[in-house]
Amino acid sequence: MQSNQYSIKVYETSIKDEAKFMTFFDVNYTLFKDHLIVIQGELSQTIKTYLEQKSLNYLHNVNLPKGRTRKALEKEWEEQQVQSVISQQIMESELSKLSDRLQNNLTVLDQMIRSGRELNIEGDLLLLNRVNSGATITTTGNLIITQLVEGAIRCYGNFMMLTASPKAHIMFHGVEVENEFLENRLNRVELKNSEIIITPVLEKEINWAS
Repeated sequence: MQSNQYSIKVYETSIKDEAKFMTFFDVNYTLFKDHLIVIQGELSQTIKTYLEQKSLNYLHNVNLPKGRTRKALEKEWEEQQVQSVISQQIMESELSKLSDRLQNNLTVLDQMIRSGRELNIEGDLLLLNRVNSGATITTTGNLIITQLVEGAIRCYGNFMMLTASPKAHIMFHGVEVENEFLENRLNRVELKNSEIIITPVLEKEINWAS
């Protein structure tokens, strides 16, 4: 397959006054002749004819992906780094107990749970990967998931630790846990006196999982 990648300049606008629109492009034609014009809202035949006569390339009512600022990219990278540190600390804390695995009945998995898979665990589960949409995990014990959750979770242990996801369907002891109450980083979900308690997990609290 042969393909090409281009960087283009885009000018996005809407038209409230056709005369002003055409005057603007007449005056600024040199500046915008190499741009892709994206027009949102109504587009009359008059404006279509004008753009074609001017040999201006245009799209109508199309939402193009917006580039992110350097600050936004740096923030995302920092959040990923923090999440990576948290995941690593949890992994080290739990893996250090593997010698007592049969007694604790702990299952440790480092694999993606793909769509359509149903995973049923007797005892505790530490999952070091993501749960795709359409996958289901059920545990009789405690559950820790260090990566993104988009599938269905059913936990009957003393606690869960996981992150928020709009696509996830999370049940704890038969009660749905609303994503709006979860932070984007790890959360601790407990059942105390018949009430579900949700607490964001900070780095200094990681030992709680052990």
